[in-house]
Amino acid sequence: MNAPNWSSEAARIADLPRSDWKKATRKFGTVKDALSDWSLWAEARQLPPPGDWRTWLLMAGRGFGKTRAGAEWVRSLAEAGPVFIALVGATMDEARAVMVEGQSGILSICPDGARPHWQPSLGRLRWDTGAEARIFSAENPEKLRGPEHHFAWCDELGKWAYAQASWDNLQMGLRAGVHPRALVTTTPRPVPLLRTLLADPGTVVARGRTVENRMLADSALAWFTDRYGGTRLGRQELDGELIEDAEGALWTRAMIEDCRVREMPPMRRIVIGVDPPAGVGGDACGIVVVALGEDGHAYVLADASVEGRSPDGWARAVASAAVRWNADRVIAEANQGGAMVGSVLQAAGVVLPLTLVHATRGKSARAEPVAALYEGGRAHHAAAFPELEDELCGLLAGGGYEGPGRSPDRADALVWAMTELMLGKRGVEPRVRVL
Repeated sequence: MNAPNWSSEAARIADLPRSDWKKATRKFGTVKDALSDWSLWAEARQLPPPGDWRTWLLMAGRGFGKTRAGAEWVRSLAEAGPVFIALVGATMDEARAVMVEGQSGILSICPDGARPHWQPSLGRLRWDTGAEARIFSAENPEKLRGPEHHFAWCDELGKWAYAQASWDNLQMGLRAGVHPRALVTTTPRPVPLLRTLLADPGTVVARGRTVENRMLADSALAWFTDRYGGTRLGRQELDGELIEDAEGALWTRAMIEDCRVREMPPMRRIVIGVDPPAGVGGDACGIVVVALGEDGHAYVLADASVEGRSPDGWARAVASAAVRWNADRVIAEANQGGAMVGSVLQAAGVVLPLTLVHATRGKSARAEPVAALYEGGRAHHAAAFPELEDELCGLLAGGGYEGPGRSPDRADALVWAMTELMLGKRGVEPRVRVL
C-alpha cells in the first residue's frame, strides 16, 4: 500500500484567508513551539502513516528529506516515554555522522531543553524520559542478534553490506512493547531485501522526488535535472524509482549479493587495479583492491577510488592504498597516463612492482570473463561497495554501459585486478596473509 501525497500543514494554513490564520495556528502555541513542531512543516509522506503496519518504507530521491523524517520520528517516540530504539546504518561511521550528528540528524533537530545526551564511545543516546537509542552497523549483523527494541530506524538499506542477515537479526529483536515497528529510509537500489519489503503486506510505502523539496536551491535543482534528468541514475537517485537490473547486464544485484562474504581464507596476493581518468577534474580514478585467497578465489577488499583529483592527487591515492593494504603489485591502464603511478609511488617511498596494461578491447568485452568468475562463485565482495556495484550492474554484454557516470572507472579497475589474479599468468607467492 502507498502513503498519500499531501502538502504540509504549514502550506495548507498559508493558503487560508488571513482571518482564519489565528484559529488555525492556535494549537501550535508560541512561535518557538511552532518552529520546532515537525507536524506543522512536514509533508504527509514524512509523517508516520496511519494503519496497522510493521514497516514504513520511505523510498525517495536524494535531498527529499528522508533523514529529517527518520530523526523526527525517533524524537517523537523518545519524547513520549521510555522505549529502546535501534539506529541501523550501512556503517557505524554513517550511522553516527548522518543519523545522529548530521545536519538533519537527531541532535540537530531536537530543540533546546529536549536534546538527548550523546555518548559517542558507547554509540548511545539517552533522553530524560528514559528512552534510549543505540547505533548499529549492517556490516556487523551479529551485534543485532541479542538486543531487544521497541522501534528501529534503518537508513540507506540499499547500501547495506549484509542486508538480509542484518534485517533478520533486527526483526528477531524487534519485539518489545505492544506494536514494534521499523522505519526504513533509503534511496532505492534493486537489492533483494528491498524487493522483499515492497512485496510485504505489512509494509507501507511512501515515495518522493528530489525536486519536491522546496528547501533546495533552484539552481541546484536545475543542475541536477539538466545533468541527470531522464537517465537511469537520475530516475533512481533523484526520482526515487526502483530501477531493475539492466537487460543484458553482465552483473546483477542478486549475483553480487550471492558472492558477498563475511569470512575469508588467508591471502596469497593483494593487487590494486587502477583505471586513471582521461583528464583533470573529470571522471573518477578507479582504484580497487583485490586479493587472491589460498582457496584460489578472488576477494574485493576495498574501493579506494577518488574523483576530481589532479594526476598527482589520484596517483598519491593509489600509493596510499598500496601502503594501507600492503599490496604486492599495482595494475594500471597505461592508455590514460598510468605510467605516472610508478613515479609517484617512488616519490612516496613506496617500493612496489607496477604492471602497465594496454586496453585493446572495450570495457564490456574485458569484463565478460571476470563476470564469469562471479557466476562460477570464484569472485567475492568482502563488504558493500555501492558505487562500484552500481557500475558493474551497468555493464552490458556485447558492449554498452547504463550505469552512473560517463564511464565505469571503478568497474574497469576491478577488471584489471581480477584479470591479473585470476585470468593472467601468475606465479605462486611465497607469503601467506591473514586479514
